[in-house]
Amino acid sequence: MKRFWGFVIKEFYHIFRDFRTLLILFGMPAVQLLLFGYVITNEIKDARIAIYDQSKDEVTRRISEKILSSGYFLLDKNLQSIQEIEPVFKKGKVKLVVVYEPKFAEKLQKTGVANVQIISDASDPNTANILVNYAQGIINNYLVSINIGQVTMQIIPEIRMQYNPELKGVFMFVPGIMAMLLMLISALMTSLSITREKELGTMELLLVSPLRPIQIIIGKVLPYVLLAFADACIILLMGKFVFGVPIQGNVILLLAESLLFITMALSLGILISSITSSQQVAMTLSLVALMLPTILLSGFIFPIENMPVVLQWLCQAMPPKYFITIIKAIMLKGNSFIFIWKETLILIGFTTLFILISVKKFNIRLA
Repeated sequence: MKRFWGFVIKEFYHIFRDFRTLLILFGMPAVQLLLFGYVITNEIKDARIAIYDQSKDEVTRRISEKILSSGYFLLDKNLQSIQEIEPVFKKGKVKLVVVYEPKFAEKLQKTGVANVQIISDASDPNTANILVNYAQGIINNYLVSINIGQVTMQIIPEIRMQYNPELKGVFMFVPGIMAMLLMLISALMTSLSITREKELGTMELLLVSPLRPIQIIIGKVLPYVLLAFADACIILLMGKFVFGVPIQGNVILLLAESLLFITMALSLGILISSITSSQQVAMTLSLVALMLPTILLSGFIFPIENMPVVLQWLCQAMPPKYFITIIKAIMLKGNSFIFIWKETLILIGFTTLFILISVKKFNIRLA
């Protein structure tokens, strides 16, 4: 028994001396708890809205103040015409537009009924539904505050879900799943490519060949670019013909952006493979380091606006975030390149960065 306890104590010593084991035991649960605790929530705060007030009276002013002081909404813009609603949605920042009819207070006073239109960007149906419920609840609270006497006044909200009238969840999941699958498949395939050469002992043949590092990397990436692009086409075709997700924008632009994202993901996979020594480590790093952030920190399921500021900053370093924005903008909103050029440049920057670092790692190995 004494030998047994000595063996157990020895194992504790080994564990405490290994920083990586301690990190897995204590660091990973803490990080995941913080991520899930802060990210997974149904509450939405500081959603950007626009207001088109055709009446500009005391009642509409009070309702607007009540909406903006609730903590759920931030005013992005006061609209001057009905034609501004579509462009403000296409820019992607505004999630909700409140439209008051002309002579709002006068109609409410004389007839007891006034109308307000609540238009929401339903490309993310869960967020749209929650924001509409928030707005309706605030308007109902205002009605309760003014309906003190015998005369009962009514404000009738007209709800319009832009881009997704039926609130189909598949409109949100197809772009998100497309980004997640292309990221994981592309990065995983290429992360295994160079580590396979290392394990098979053929890396030395590549290093002494007349090919330069950039040529080796492009040669490794190019076949997977074509295969992953075929995957992207299959996902788009299934989304349209099986699930009924529309493609409102330019198909050529959509395919070009998909090709750019695939190239970026493959470049990341090459980077992972160039810094790892085995296929098992490369696969683990690709799945663990990419899958969880892609799901939680890309805006795929949970709105980024809900997260703490630190996590919002971290989200800016997640390439899938920009691709999901691009896909939704083209497929659901019919946006042109003018509305997505910033996200496109960011993806180009990520791709260039990953390729340059990979080439540098190869140069170090060649030295």
